[in-house]
Amino acid sequence: MDRLTAATGLLGDLVAFPTVSSESNLALVDWVAEYLRALGARIEISHDDTGAKANLFATIGPDVAGAVVLSGHTDVVPVDGQDWDSDPFDVVARDGKYFGRGTCDMKGFIACVLALAPEMAQWRLARPLHIALTYDEEVGCFGARALADVLRARDIRPAIALVGEPTSMRIVEGHKGCFEYTTTFHGLEGHGSVPDNGVNAAEFATRYVARLMERGRDLRDRVPEDSPFSPPWTTVNIGRIAGGTARNVIAGHAEVEWEMRPVQPGDAAYVRAEIDRYAAETLLPQMRSVHRQAGIERVVIGEVAGLMPRPGNPATELALALTGANDTELVSFGTEAGLYQDIGIDCVVCGPGAIAQAHKPDEHVETTQLAACLDMLGRLHDKMA
Repeated sequence: MDRLTAATGLLGDLVAFPTVSSESNLALVDWVAEYLRALGARIEISHDDTGAKANLFATIGPDVAGAVVLSGHTDVVPVDGQDWDSDPFDVVARDGKYFGRGTCDMKGFIACVLALAPEMAQWRLARPLHIALTYDEEVGCFGARALADVLRARDIRPAIALVGEPTSMRIVEGHKGCFEYTTTFHGLEGHGSVPDNGVNAAEFATRYVARLMERGRDLRDRVPEDSPFSPPWTTVNIGRIAGGTARNVIAGHAEVEWEMRPVQPGDAAYVRAEIDRYAAETLLPQMRSVHRQAGIERVVIGEVAGLMPRPGNPATELALALTGANDTELVSFGTEAGLYQDIGIDCVVCGPGAIAQAHKPDEHVETTQLAACLDMLGRLHDKMA
């Protein structure tokens, strides 16, 4: 069986596991573990606190320093409310494309890695090759964070990580961070005709959002002169506002879901300090002057550092050699790479599929992209012998 046929078959197997972030990924992890264990790989599986999610960390080759990690996440975004032309969890091949949830983001890359695994198991490697599959990347990179903690605690320091997020097989050496939060407002319900007798959580949430957007505008004045990103400043986005039950009822509860995409660590600290101070010193006293049990709570959903481009990055040099490319790019979307970089692993992002196809109905990856990824991974042999 040729590599591409193996990869597309494995892609169908992987997509058939409906690993939406709200659901367990254990069935997929167990299936991959059995597949790799049969090839002689050494397998480690670590679960989250619920026991319903797991990371897989496989090793092929000698137990020495200098490993290369091929990293991908197993979870996918929901399909609810999306208008698909086919079953999103049953891969359909059409017009040189493979349609299905996760084909692009990012089971296409995982399928390519698994398709090459039988060959990798036969390579005479001078240093180890790891395959890392994580959980919950789409909702906060929780799996990669847990894996990074394990690697740090055990003093396992692979030299290079190649994260196979969809980049159209272009080499990405840097991206912004992604800091996500939910802020909840607890007020006091009452009749809408006497608003002073209640604490309108929706009103205070609106004021909170307005202050957040003011701080977001301030960030344009803090842009580093050498910022390589587009846009070059840290951005703030309000993703969701919800609250109240009816137009004639004072809203007793409201939520704001928001994020930042920092280009420098100080920006995130600035926004958090400013908005927390505003909530504690202005909003909360006004709320509690009417209802002593009123409250505001900001919960961290995920704080994932960006991938900072570094001159002479060995991961970038390896990816350039493997792909034959002669340039690199920066992107605004986030990946798990920054978490690995934080523990001293040189990282680069390169994988099949276009990010524009991710998270959409009729998500797909092109056959040519899978073929290019297989070629890239196949060239690892000469770099690790």
